[in-house]
Amino acid sequence: MPEVAGITTLFLDIGGVLLTNGWDHLSRHRAAETFGLDWDAIEALHQAHVDAYEKGRLSLDDYLTQVIFNEPRPFGREAFWEFMCGQSQPDPGMLALFPRLKQRYGLKLVAVSNEAKELNAYRIETFGLDRLFDIFISSSFVHVRKPDTDIFQIALEVSMTRPEQVFYIDNTGEYVDLAAGLGIRGRTHTDLASTEKALAEVGLVAG
Repeated sequence: MPEVAGITTLFLDIGGVLLTNGWDHLSRHRAAETFGLDWDAIEALHQAHVDAYEKGRLSLDDYLTQVIFNEPRPFGREAFWEFMCGQSQPDPGMLALFPRLKQRYGLKLVAVSNEAKELNAYRIETFGLDRLFDIFISSSFVHVRKPDTDIFQIALEVSMTRPEQVFYIDNTGEYVDLAAGLGIRGRTHTDLASTEKALAEVGLVAG
C-alpha cells in the first residue's frame, strides 16, 4: 500500500461526518415532539440505557421497551422505528470525497463509531457504507464505546495499522484528542472545506 505523508489508513466516524447522527439529542427531542412524549422522562430513561444499547448489550426491542414503550402508547413500535430511521440523512459532499481518496491513494478505511446494532446495520445498508469501508469498528460490534480508548486500540489491531499511519476524522473534538494521546493524528470535522484542507495538509488530495 503506498504511503502519503505516512498515512495509509483513515479512521472515520459515521454520524456527524458522513451522515447525520443516528439517534442524538436533537433526534430524540424531535421524537418527543412528534409522538407527544414527556421529554424529560424519556431522556432520563435514554441516559440510563444508552451505554448498554450502544455497546450491543441491549437490543433495539429491549431499548424501546425500557425507554419508549414502558407505558401504553397510541402508536406502535414500527412507526417509532421508521421515525428513528428517518433521522439519518447523508452528507453528499463527504460521501463523495472518501471514495476518491481511497481509490487515488489505496487507503484503508475504517469506521470507528458509537452506534446501536440495528440502526448501524440500517445506515450501512441504506447508504452503501459497506462499499466504502473495509472494516467496521462499531461500538455495538466490539462492545466498547467512545470515549473508551480501547475502541481505537481495537481499530488499530484489526486494521493492522500503526498509530502514525492513521488519520482520524470525527465531529467530536474530545474523541480526536483522545486518539491523539495514542499517537493518532486527526481533525475535528465541522464542514467539507475544512476537512479537505486538513487532509491536504497530510498529502491527501481528492483531485
